[in-house]
Amino acid sequence: MRATPWHKGVFAMDPLQRTRSFGWWSLLVWLSLGMVLEALHGFKVGWYLDVMHDSRRLLLTLAHTHGTVLALVNLALAATMRGQEGHAEALARAAVCMRWAAVLMPLGFLFGGIQTMGADPGFAIVLVPVGGIVLLVGVLATARVASAR
Repeated sequence: MRATPWHKGVFAMDPLQRTRSFGWWSLLVWLSLGMVLEALHGFKVGWYLDVMHDSRRLLLTLAHTHGTVLALVNLALAATMRGQEGHAEALARAAVCMRWAAVLMPLGFLFGGIQTMGADPGFAIVLVPVGGIVLLVGVLATARVASAR
């Protein structure tokens, strides 16, 4: 059987490498969004700054903030994983939860803010609580490992 590029890529990484790689790439994406938002503000783009788009501005800012913080959480998890080889399976499950949370929450804010319905966010906002629950599961699993003897 020939190895496909997928066998050599991200799926071939161990959970520590995958979490660290995801954290840095995610940080790049969400910091870049922050720079785009700064540019929209600097160039006084009405789609972003007009008073009737307050909810859009808030949701896009929340997407940037949550994405950046959750990227840093993934990097902190990668640092935690390094010293806990005896709990690799539990941490690998926690890492999956953390990555999903770092995708779902900011994308819910982002897409909910791009297509608003008046003062209300778009339908994609439903991703935020789902990501929040997944984040709590991942943090709980990580806390249990960190508290284990």
